[in-house]
Amino acid sequence: MSTGAVAVVLAQTPNRFPGLQTIGKMFFILDIVLFIMFTGAIIARSILVPRKMLESLHHPVEGLFFGAYWVSVSLILNATQSYGVPNCGPWLIKAIEILFWTYCAIVLLVAVFQYYVFFQDERMSVADAMPTWIFPVYPLLVVGPMAGTFIPSQPPEAAYPMWVGAVMMQGLAWTVSLMMYSIFTQRLMTSSLPGPPTRPGMYVSVGPAGYTSAALISLGTQAPNVLPNNVFDTVAIPDGDIAKAVCVLAGVFVILFSFWFFCISTVAVVAGIKQMTFTLNWWAFVFPNAGLTLAAIQVGKVFHSPGINGVCSALTILLVTMWLITAVFHIRAVYRGTILWPGKDEDEK
Repeated sequence: MSTGAVAVVLAQTPNRFPGLQTIGKMFFILDIVLFIMFTGAIIARSILVPRKMLESLHHPVEGLFFGAYWVSVSLILNATQSYGVPNCGPWLIKAIEILFWTYCAIVLLVAVFQYYVFFQDERMSVADAMPTWIFPVYPLLVVGPMAGTFIPSQPPEAAYPMWVGAVMMQGLAWTVSLMMYSIFTQRLMTSSLPGPPTRPGMYVSVGPAGYTSAALISLGTQAPNVLPNNVFDTVAIPDGDIAKAVCVLAGVFVILFSFWFFCISTVAVVAGIKQMTFTLNWWAFVFPNAGLTLAAIQVGKVFHSPGINGVCSALTILLVTMWLITAVFHIRAVYRGTILWPGKDEDEK
């Protein structure tokens, strides 16, 4: 997710320079390579130990990351639009339309059935609540930003239903996320902060508001070119202009909620930094904050603000830096056998 998110941010960040697109393509290619490798490893695990697949989906921690797999797929599709469509024929545009609706159908089923499994078979304590409880619906949170990237290249007959579907999917994901936000906030108010090694996972709470803000502003700015006349039965004002005003205001309204969670997560991480050891939660330094960065990019674009664009460029540099730092510590931890080894991570008793 983090590698794909960096590729998407690099494709959209303002204040561009020669070579930036090439750097983004490198992250995109690396993302595809990692995705294929990890998918192969998951398949091999399921073949060698068949019971592990079902156990993984029911695991109170590992099972939540099934949604993360589909977020990775979304980011690959998003980057394919940015890096592939300008260099390919119209066949890719049609393929993206088909893949978009296929993705929406799959992740809607994931959001329904995975939550059902947890509601029916698992009993989780509010005292242990984490933002990762949002993960089953997280693939829907990135539908809006993905559609906002796709729509400009789609023909009108495809762009309109894609716009409507993206707004609906984003609304579902945001509403479910708000419920999970409430549970996580209850945990923080009544229990304690997560342990220092897992506190980077608190940044997951930055993503839902960030990606929703980015989606609303992106879809709103494109509404005048997508919505047919009088779709809302209005006469005096074009429907697309109404949708643009509502979506942009809603996106701006939401973005600081994401920034608020970013600040809380940062203070919590800094407070426990002396006790921190590397865990896979460190990748939350990158992916969720990419959502906040994409939202800021959209705000800078819609308000034509050089100042906000400068902040977005700084955030992009920080994201790439954190990706590099996390990657180094990840490789170091695997080499030392502190993660991704028997008896570690979710296998630890």
